[in-house]
Amino acid sequence: MEQQLYKQQWFGNIKGDILSGIVVALALIPEAIAFSIIAGVDPMVGLYASFTISVTIAFVGGRPGMISAATGAMALLFIDLVAQHGLQYLLAATILTGIIQILFGIFKLTWYMKFIPRSVMIGFVNALAIMIFTSQVQHFVGEGWIVYVLVGLTLAIIYLFPYLTRAIPSTLVAIVVITALSILMNYGVRTVGDMGNLSQMLPVFLIPQIPLNFETLAIIFPYSIGLAVVGLLESLLTASIVDDMTDSESNKNVESRGQGIANIITGFFGGMAGCAMIGQSVINIKSGGRGRLSAFIAGIFLMFLIVVLGNVVVQIPMAALAGVMIMVSISTFDWNSLRTLLIIPRTDAIVMISTVVTVVFTHNLAIGVFTGILLSAIFFVSKISNIEVDSQLEGNHRIYYVKGQMFFASVTELLTKFDYKEKIHSVELDLSRTHIWDDSAVAAIDKIVAKFEENKINIKVRGLNKDSTELINKLTNKLGSH
Repeated sequence: MEQQLYKQQWFGNIKGDILSGIVVALALIPEAIAFSIIAGVDPMVGLYASFTISVTIAFVGGRPGMISAATGAMALLFIDLVAQHGLQYLLAATILTGIIQILFGIFKLTWYMKFIPRSVMIGFVNALAIMIFTSQVQHFVGEGWIVYVLVGLTLAIIYLFPYLTRAIPSTLVAIVVITALSILMNYGVRTVGDMGNLSQMLPVFLIPQIPLNFETLAIIFPYSIGLAVVGLLESLLTASIVDDMTDSESNKNVESRGQGIANIITGFFGGMAGCAMIGQSVINIKSGGRGRLSAFIAGIFLMFLIVVLGNVVVQIPMAALAGVMIMVSISTFDWNSLRTLLIIPRTDAIVMISTVVTVVFTHNLAIGVFTGILLSAIFFVSKISNIEVDSQLEGNHRIYYVKGQMFFASVTELLTKFDYKEKIHSVELDLSRTHIWDDSAVAAIDKIVAKFEENKINIKVRGLNKDSTELINKLTNKLGSH
């Protein structure tokens, strides 16, 4: 059954995967070059990474149709390492990143993905869409009006060509037409070749030239653990988005191991660490890509373009690729989130906006997502920490009814809800509508009992459920005497 599924993922959508892979390869080139420049390394480092990662992940990934390559989020984390120690340490850090990611997959740490709320995921997606759009602004700066025309024409072809036929991806048609037009008319606009030199050579196996000692490990480990977390976070969130777009499931633990294997291979072939790319994944899905073949073709065709057609590739105007990426940003942004912003709970809206703002201003996806998760946790704890205490007096005996969740955030307020000096003989604490969650709650009950006893008031605790009773018995014997 698994073999049939794997075969279907490779050959179930051959035409769509091949055409979409070609489109993705064209879109990968300028980004891989740009990310290399960000990291402070030769453009070929990013291109080799995009080639090896996309080809490897096609075989070992857990989310068919998702594109992985060199990314900006990972490149940002390399800046200091490259500046202080050089390329060889980048390659070593990439290999160690892969090892850590494999361990994450083996120990099924992707299970913690369920703690990322929907509002954080929407904020993540919208922030990426904004960053993809704003990153295209550089292609307009200092350029003439012709760039605006070419970008507009690119978008027009992308959105209107499907009305003629869907047999060929409109993004591929747009890139070919705009490139041909630019070459024929000799507009003199910025091209891929202006982004960096292409060596037109295949990557070769090499072992990073670094000392194999604890000092080296101490240098690269902090970078590698950060790269591993950011890479998996972006990959697994992107996988969830592709799951929704294709109405299919993916194996997140397999994807984690796959990302690790891809990064190890990349490090040995002169590439920088990478992860899933939401922009290219959206291009792939929108262009008809669904299977593993699309990622494989994207990597193979990328290298074919560099090695064989390098002289043609360098003539592709950046305006055409900017138009494609603007389409990606429009498709990626969750426009429905704007319509529901005033309808959803205010706390969810704050979390979503905070995630977007943090990611956009820091350009760090991990910081943005962790900010959103932290805010969500604080708001959730705040919501469930409200605890009610009602009471009724029966002669010289008062019964207190506690309702709500008892844990560290609710017990401080709980202690103030009792009259410890009331002139009565006995008190009954009814906990049948509450649950004891932690040591703070047990300590609070202990304190309530002690305060009533100090004032010579007999107290009886009743209504504890089984789990709460077991926790209390484990932590204290105080209540056993009442």
